Amino acid sequence: MNIKTRITFNYENENYARIAYNSLYPDNGEFVDSKVEDNKLICIIENENITTVLNTIEDLIQCEKMIEITSEII
Repeated sequence: MNIKTRITFNYENENYARIAYNSLYPDNGEFVDSKVEDNKLICIIENENITTVLNTIEDLIQCEKMIEITSEII
């Protein structure tokens, strides 16, 4: 069974969404497919293992939180 989830981060503007995308891109690797649409960063996570999906979600949210803090793009 394949598990697929979508997480959308909303930002004040498209520039902030691109900052987050570029900051997260190196860490995403093969687990997350990301794109920017307007002021949103959309991340799709897909895997057969629920533990991998949950761990990836947790890592993604923690990394995004650090980007907000360090970039002041809240």
